[in-house]
Amino acid sequence: MSIVIGLTGGIASGKSSVARIFEELGATVLDADAIVRELQSPGSPVLEEIAAAFGRELIRDDGSLDREALGAIAFGDEGARRRLNAIVHPRVAAEITQRVAAARAQGAAVIVIDIPLLFETRDSADSGVEPTQFDATVAVHVPQSLQIERQMLRDGCSRAQAEQRLRAQMPLDHKRSLADFTIDNAGTPEETERQVRRILRTLSEAPP
Repeated sequence: MSIVIGLTGGIASGKSSVARIFEELGATVLDADAIVRELQSPGSPVLEEIAAAFGRELIRDDGSLDREALGAIAFGDEGARRRLNAIVHPRVAAEITQRVAAARAQGAAVIVIDIPLLFETRDSADSGVEPTQFDATVAVHVPQSLQIERQMLRDGCSRAQAEQRLRAQMPLDHKRSLADFTIDNAGTPEETERQVRRILRTLSEAPP
């Protein structure tokens, strides 16, 4: 029986790096953000719903979604963010469920679902995410000051923009309190890997 792990964190917490470590250690990783991009591909039903809800100016000349413009709308308006989530989250959850089943059928021992909004959506009526879907949840955390610095460096955004994005997310301290395991990602890659290995060992040794 596969072990299914829900992996979450905050913007610029290094969650994707942690997911890569899980993958390097043999886990099958499903990336919710990558699934979102697939579902929002040109001509897709999801993209059409987004355009209908937020305006066709969000569709570029080549038919692709202007993600930066949509992000500015969603991060700046709670109501808009909820409307967007209601369109996207149920489809993503359904796709994840199918891919977990496929991974299990192929004999995957550990399946990691990299889902940034795990705790924000799992109890929402329109999310499709069930808490029982996971055998364990893992939250990646770093100090907020480091999140801001990483965002500014990675995205070329201002401090004010980085802080606005953080305010739109559940605080990492809250995610830590909800998770079964936490990973401190403020140190070296080697320190992070040791924490990942410890979690995998603990879960593999737990009684079924």
